Amino acid sequence: MPFCLAIKALPLLFAASLAGQPLSRVSAPEPPKDPHPILVIQGVGKGVVPIDGPWQFRTGDTPEWAKPDYDDAGWELIHVDAPWGTQDHPSYAGFAWYRKHLDILPTAGGNHDYRILIERAEDAYEVYWNGKLMGGYGKVPPHPSWYYGTFPRSFPLTGSAYGTLAIRVWKAPLEAFSAAETGGLYAPPLVGEADTIGLNQASVFWTFIREDLFDYSLILLRAFVTVLCLLIWSRNRREQLFVWVAVLTATPVALEILQRLFLIPFSYGIARCLNQPLYVLYHISLWFLLVALLRLNEKRRLVRWTRILASLALAAGCADGLLALFWGNATVWMQWADGVLIAFILLMEVFPVLLIVVGFRSRLDTPRWVVAITALVLQMLDTVADASALGQRFTHWTLFSDLIDTPLFTVQGVAFRAEKVAAIALFVAIIFAVYRYAIEQQARQNVLEREIQSAREIQQVLIPETLPSLEGYAVTSAYQPALEVGGDFFQILSNIDGSTIVALGDVSGKGLKAAMNVSMIVGVLRALTDATSSPAEIMAGMNRALCGRMQGGFTTAIVMRLETDGKVTFANAGHLAPFLNEEEVTAEGSLPLGLVSFAQYDPITLQLHPGDHLSLYTDGLLEARNATGELYGFDRLHALLAGRPTAQKATEAAVAFGQDDDITVVTLTRLAAGEESTTSIVVPFLEPISEAR
Repeated sequence: MPFCLAIKALPLLFAASLAGQPLSRVSAPEPPKDPHPILVIQGVGKGVVPIDGPWQFRTGDTPEWAKPDYDDAGWELIHVDAPWGTQDHPSYAGFAWYRKHLDILPTAGGNHDYRILIERAEDAYEVYWNGKLMGGYGKVPPHPSWYYGTFPRSFPLTGSAYGTLAIRVWKAPLEAFSAAETGGLYAPPLVGEADTIGLNQASVFWTFIREDLFDYSLILLRAFVTVLCLLIWSRNRREQLFVWVAVLTATPVALEILQRLFLIPFSYGIARCLNQPLYVLYHISLWFLLVALLRLNEKRRLVRWTRILASLALAAGCADGLLALFWGNATVWMQWADGVLIAFILLMEVFPVLLIVVGFRSRLDTPRWVVAITALVLQMLDTVADASALGQRFTHWTLFSDLIDTPLFTVQGVAFRAEKVAAIALFVAIIFAVYRYAIEQQARQNVLEREIQSAREIQQVLIPETLPSLEGYAVTSAYQPALEVGGDFFQILSNIDGSTIVALGDVSGKGLKAAMNVSMIVGVLRALTDATSSPAEIMAGMNRALCGRMQGGFTTAIVMRLETDGKVTFANAGHLAPFLNEEEVTAEGSLPLGLVSFAQYDPITLQLHPGDHLSLYTDGLLEARNATGELYGFDRLHALLAGRPTAQKATEAAVAFGQDDDITVVTLTRLAAGEESTTSIVVPFLEPISEAR
């Protein structure tokens, strides 16, 4: 690996620097009419020598140009310390050849094991020495393959110290961001003995690593924040903000690794195919993060458009990435498609400005203001820089790019440009804002938990802790909410005339809202039973009181009056029919409470005989669901209730199968003359009350 090579070479680099041996290069006089000017290089054993000066250069491609005896006198001269795009070949893509005639004169005792080092060339190239292929970087057409980042490579010069060095370079088709001043060699090749070239190559790698040291530290910090946010999100999946923070911190790491970090030579097609959607995903994560931090979630239209534009931008990024897989043979229409897709993505970069402007209208605390301002600055820098680079070879607009790319300051060789400084400031601001957001959410959660606790305490008051003794009946009841508080209710109330009102119902929904509706319903029920003992009148009164007060919800209920002689009168409001012994009690359908104020509820009369068992229950018993999604169902329910279980046994059976909703069960058993009445109640958040006689 290049990284390991750079580390291992550090002692040798230190020794070489202490040697301080001078290098020398002597250019032989070049007669004006000499068709093959020869560069004579001396002192190779003491160090490396750049092969600079004018080279023979020609665009196009012919295999004969690698031969040492080929007459290149008519070729143009070009310098290799700058790409060909700056030397009369702007925006050129395709093949071109460099040729140089060398005579390497070693020092006394030299080993004649020479190599040349090419630091950078775009995009793929082959090296020929005296017509023989010495190696290459990437693959040239017809099956091109090149790398997203360019790294130095060395090649042997075997067979002779005198001859012709030919470099065949291929530049890939230009992209939307490609400048005109690109292509070919960027620095003179270096020649020297193998050990010295190896040291120099390691030195170049170490320079890369030193320049990226700050980025390595940022990787560790961003990775820590990413893992932390994902852990927080895993504990509370509703907190989507932490997902977007994780994406925002993880995508820059992936982008930097693809481009050069860790000196990994990624294939261009694969790297750019991943780079484009990752680049878009980075910006999208900032959009949704701003929506959360600037409290824009309630603006549904804005959130909807954010999702739509995010989907379109991500689709454009993926499409542009797919083009890269075939870029070695890119056609004109592919280049146009790349330009259009990139332009669309850049246009989407302006969207956060709208989010920030809308956010400014809200009352924001200091951390959110800092995030908004730094995000605005970074977005402006990104947009201006990218827009300036787009189609630069046509517009030649370099002013904005030059201003943005100029380092503001340098620390230990690490250049800090305006964009990097703004990105770091935004990263710090977001971390602080997310921390404050987490504190706020925890405070809200604490308040909610206190409210839920208060609701539980209210329900403890509403759910009977003890049941009145019903002469001639054995009564059991059980109440098992699915959440901390439930939407089921039951009441057993004694009347002055000796009869007893039994009411059981189920409020639509779950949780705190349903529990608050239960409080209202029980209050209405108790008030009505003071005025009448008729189940039909009680049900009609409850319906009138609840209409318009359920926030779109409803309540199913059954109200029953028990008399000491076994006579039972009940009214049903859309509730499950009671179960008598082994069969359901048939009754006409009726509307739940709270839907229409004019609903009527007809009374139904039963006569219970000694030994008869009557069960009332809510749909949580019927709709219990196991791990595979199977419902408890009517068949199991009928088999269960036919066995005449107590309320607790019936509830335990449903919970064991898989509780999915609140469960309430009340059972009434008619006793024979002289048999003692009993009552039993089980409420989960109270200590179970043992059966009393």
